[in-house]
Amino acid sequence: MRLATLKDNSVVMITKSGVINLNQLGFNGSMLGLILAGGNELERIKSKASEITGGEALKPESLSAPIKNPSKIVGIGLNYSDHANETGLEIPKSPLIFAKFSSSIIGPADPIIIPEAVTKKVDYEAELGVIIGKRAKNVLPKDSLDYVFGYSIINDISARDIQFGDKQWTRGKSLDTFCPIGPVIVSKDEIHDPQNLEIGCEVNGEILQQSNTKNMIFSVAELISELSHSFTFEPGDVIATGTPGGVGYKRNPPIYLKRGDIVRTWIKGIGEMINQVDSVK
Repeated sequence: MRLATLKDNSVVMITKSGVINLNQLGFNGSMLGLILAGGNELERIKSKASEITGGEALKPESLSAPIKNPSKIVGIGLNYSDHANETGLEIPKSPLIFAKFSSSIIGPADPIIIPEAVTKKVDYEAELGVIIGKRAKNVLPKDSLDYVFGYSIINDISARDIQFGDKQWTRGKSLDTFCPIGPVIVSKDEIHDPQNLEIGCEVNGEILQQSNTKNMIFSVAELISELSHSFTFEPGDVIATGTPGGVGYKRNPPIYLKRGDIVRTWIKGIGEMINQVDSVK
C-alpha cells in the first residue's frame, strides 16, 4: 500500500486509479493510529479498498508529511562509504547516530525555510526513511524487517555551520522545516529489498547525489537490530538511514541552499519530493 496524509490530517491510500480516503473505509485516525492498529486493520482496509473503483486525482500540494509526530527521529551519520570518504573521516565501525526533533518535519511540497540570522550554510541529504511498525527491543538482525511498517523519503537538511560549530549534530539537524518527509509511506510488503533502491537529490535540475541503498555500510536490518539493543523503538519512530556522497559542503566550490532553489529528492519505488527554499532574516 501507498499511504499518505493530507493537509487536513486525513489518511489516504494512493492507488493506480486515484486517491481513496480511509474515512470511506471506516478508519478515521491518523497515520500513527493506523500503525498502532496493526496488521489486521491494514488487511481489512486493503480488502475494502479493492471493492472501490476509481478515486480522486492526487494533488501533490495537498500532501502533508505522512507522519508528523514520531516519538523520535534517529539519524544515521556516515552510512555510505563514498560520503564517509568525501568527508575525510574513517568508516564507522558501528552506527553513528544523532537525533532530529520532530518539530523539523515538513511535507513533500512544503518550503524549506532558512533562518538567515542563525545559519548561512544549509545543505541537502537524500535519505531512505524507515518507519517502525511495532515496539522493538533487543531485536535479532534476521527479525529486524518484521518490525518495519514501511518506507519513505527524507531530506536531512543540515545547517553545517551549526553542526560543526556545536561539535555535536542535533541542533544543526533540527531547525524548523529541516526534515521534509514524503510523499508517501510505502508498506514493507511492496519494498521487497530496502537494500536495492535508487536514491538521489537534485538542486535546480542539477543532479548532485545519485546512488543506491545497496551502498549503505549498515543495512536497515542491521541498524534496527543494533540500535534496539541500546534503546526501544516505538511504533511510528523514524530512522533516517544516512546519505550517499555528493553533499554540498564537500563540493568545490561548496554548494549551499539559498532562497529560490528547488530541491528534488527521489527514491525509485517510493516517489519524489519537490521543496522550494525560502529564507527569513
